[in-house]
This record gives sequence, structure tokens and C-alpha cells, in this order.
Amino acid sequence: MSSAPMVKAEAVQKNFGRLEVLRGIDLEVKPRDVMCMIGPSGSGKSTFLRCINHLEKIDAGRLSVDGELVGYRQRGDRIYELRDAEVCKKRAEIGMVFQHFNLFPHLTALENLVEAPIRVKKESRAVASERARRLLDRVGLAEKVDAYPRQLSGGQQQRVAIARALAMQPKLMLFDEPTSALDPELVGEVLDVMRALAEDGPFSRRCSRAPTLPSPASGGGKSGASGP
Repeated sequence: MSSAPMVKAEAVQKNFGRLEVLRGIDLEVKPRDVMCMIGPSGSGKSTFLRCINHLEKIDAGRLSVDGELVGYRQRGDRIYELRDAEVCKKRAEIGMVFQHFNLFPHLTALENLVEAPIRVKKESRAVASERARRLLDRVGLAEKVDAYPRQLSGGQQQRVAIARALAMQPKLMLFDEPTSALDPELVGEVLDVMRALAEDGPFSRRCSRAPTLPSPASGGGKSGASGP
């Protein structure tokens, strides 16, 4: 097993035009760590997660996941930018849960979970379906395998989204304000799932988790801030 940090940021900078969003971010997250970034809207939390997940390119500094540079490959003293296909392959190793559920409306909960493992990882439907059922049971939705998103509450949809991210067996899980789009009475059920994952661990032993929250949440783990 590699001894490298799961996430390591060194003097990371990100700009959008003249707007400096991330300035000199230094961060290290060890395997199985839970890191929570807390800050006001616009402070760069989501941007930093998008950089980790290959959705944005950093403008300066170094960013690595599990010992490998994000978006680049180093050979000796030379650094090469990854091709799009290589970036997509690396992105598949990182699970991300967004503010909005982004479930396929025409697919059932089970079908939402098996789509990526079958198409991206070329798994058999039987293998993907077995894991999907276990994950839906893990997030308390065993009885909703055949339900469509429109038949689920917001909290249930977000739990499906969490299970879908875990279905790819990621080495790293990123949560981008996963409760901000929910009604207050539904927030607790999603936070309960996240706490259970933090305490018991998902199915990948080396999986770390980095949620962003608009305000402090109860529970253990580290806390920090991102942005300028």
C-alpha cells in the first residue's frame, strides 16, 4: 500500500480571469482522513474540489491524489499534461457528490448506480447490480431499488447520489455542499449517511472523504478553509 497522502496541495493557485479564487493552498489529507472545508459562499471551496476531480486546471502549484499529479504525469524531471482520455480515467477513481442530485430521471435508483460501472469500468451487469443493491441497502434505500427519482424525496435522491458515487469504488470521495439543496427536515438523513461512512468506512479501505459545508456540522474529523 502506498504511503503517499491521499490528497496533497502545495501552493495551489486558481484564477478566473483577474479573479483570484485560490491563493497558495497547502493541504495534506491522509488515507481514511475526513477533511471538512468550511467557509462562506464564493470562498473557493467548490473550485478546490473541482480541481481535485480534474474538472478545473490549477494555474500554479502542485496538486496530487494518491501520489499522482492531478492532470499531469511526471517522468524524471519532466512533467507532461495528460490527454483527455487519461484525465477521464483518473476522474473515474474519484467519487463526487454535488449540491444537486443529477440523477438520470428515466432510470431507477438501481439503474442509476449500475450505469457507470458497466459503461466505464466494463463490469458485467450482474456484478454491478449486486454491488448497487448492497450500496442502496447501506444508505437505507433497499426498498427503493426500482423507484424513479421523481418518486423519491430530496434526501432519498441525495442518498442515491452518494451510493452512485461509491458504486465506482473510488479511492477518494468529495462532497460539495451535499445538503444545501435540501429542505431543512431532510438534511439530517443525508448527514447521518455521511457520518456512518466516516465512522465505518465505505467499501474501499483507502477511501478518504472531503466534504464542503456552508457552516459547521457536528461530528469528528478535521476542519479547514479554502479560498483567498
